[in-house]
Amino acid sequence: MEPGLGCTKCFCYRWRLYDVKRMSASFTIAARNNGFSQALRTVAGGSVHRLRDVAGAGPEFNDQYSDLNMLCVLRQIGPSELAASEPLFRWWSEQGNPAPVLMSEAEVAGSTDCFPIEYQDMQSRRRVLHGRDVIEGLVVDRSFYRAQVEFELRSKLLRLRQKAAAALQDRELLTRLMADSVSTFLVLGRHGLLLAGHQGGASRHETVAKLHDHFALDPAPFEALLAVREAKKKSSGIDATAVFANYLAGIERLVDAVDSLHK
Repeated sequence: MEPGLGCTKCFCYRWRLYDVKRMSASFTIAARNNGFSQALRTVAGGSVHRLRDVAGAGPEFNDQYSDLNMLCVLRQIGPSELAASEPLFRWWSEQGNPAPVLMSEAEVAGSTDCFPIEYQDMQSRRRVLHGRDVIEGLVVDRSFYRAQVEFELRSKLLRLRQKAAAALQDRELLTRLMADSVSTFLVLGRHGLLLAGHQGGASRHETVAKLHDHFALDPAPFEALLAVREAKKKSSGIDATAVFANYLAGIERLVDAVDSLHK
């Protein structure tokens, strides 16, 4: 390990989540010049698919819709650390993965009030491959938890409407847009359930069922989109316009449910 750099951990996790960075199957690696490159290439064997398997991305990982993402936690982050990491990060991105996120140990400890969703997900779903587990024992400040869930729901709903406005005449594109976004809304729906005092679903299908039970969401559009993601149904096999109308109504109902929770 290079003196003074000291990357203690790095989490590689998936978070397609329609631009909302949610942490799912997480694991720790070290950064370049701290064994990052060696550890990553040794674990992955040069193969992103192998890395996915070792990372324990979970049974819902989908090569078409899902990504592997990396959070690297260093003792300090400055221009020299960024420069040292650049070749490996370029290689990682060239494999089709989002660029890694870098945080310092102090930032992790001080940002739990800003990212309660992310840290809660990491606490329940992670796998450490190298370095100290910085998530274990981390106290998550939930002061703004409900507000963050509502903010993410509303902002993603606005984005969904914006993108759908340019895709309504293209059924294939509209279906892809919905299939891309449904996992994000179900993650946020799971957190809505937790906020309301209910257990979140262990799988996306279970979350859909619980959202129906507790928030009266129509499960049909969500299940139809999950079937497309899981290749159980072709995108041409659904009425994209009708599914979109019901999908939008379900998301709006979820927003209202979270908004109505104690503030």
